Amino acid sequence: MNKSTTEEIKTRFDNDVERFSNLDTGQVSTIDAKISLELITESAKRWTPNATHVLDIGCGAGNYTLMMLSKIPHLNCTLVDLSQPMLDKAFERVSNETNGEVEIKQGDIREVGLEEGKFDIILAGAVLHHLREDKDWETMFSKIYRLLKKGGVFMISDLITQEDPTLDDYTWEKYREYLSGVGGKEYAQNVLDYIEKEDSPRSINYQLDLMKKVGFSQVEILHKNLCFGAFGGRK
Repeated sequence: MNKSTTEEIKTRFDNDVERFSNLDTGQVSTIDAKISLELITESAKRWTPNATHVLDIGCGAGNYTLMMLSKIPHLNCTLVDLSQPMLDKAFERVSNETNGEVEIKQGDIREVGLEEGKFDIILAGAVLHHLREDKDWETMFSKIYRLLKKGGVFMISDLITQEDPTLDDYTWEKYREYLSGVGGKEYAQNVLDYIEKEDSPRSINYQLDLMKKVGFSQVEILHKNLCFGAFGGRK
């Protein structure tokens, strides 16, 4: 199956702003969304208690930055997303919660111009699974590393796979059961078809190994439940 293009992904999110503004309704298909959000932001705070600048890539409606601000108030926030309507919503919500500067940049994070060595915290919530080839992943992680200050952290919450095919099949079977429990068999199939069309996730091991490869000095797994995980690294 041909995967969704960047433009197709952008269009879908343009039309789904309000749903993604609500963690209770916007991420029912994501197992432990609230737990993972709590873990990556609290860990970022404990790793970088004196942080002044946060970058949220694929920020959507701003949920991750808002949670980060509840941990470290008045951060200067840079929000990047493909969708301008999402960015507009995120800017409105985030601006109400910080006295720091709030900057929005519309576009693909791989192409958006950002200052290197500027950020204490970079958040990636449910965005990296849109990357495709190994080159895309390496380019992204290398850029993230350059954007961070020394001691800065890159925190991820995302869809993941297992490296062993047998175990990967098992986790997706269990995820289908979870989705069926949430919304029935048709809902489960719709979500899985959507993932097949739009997403190309990688394993936690792949991503942590890539962090080490590009230079991160420390990596940690915070949480994993079937095909979702929360993890990160420090420069």
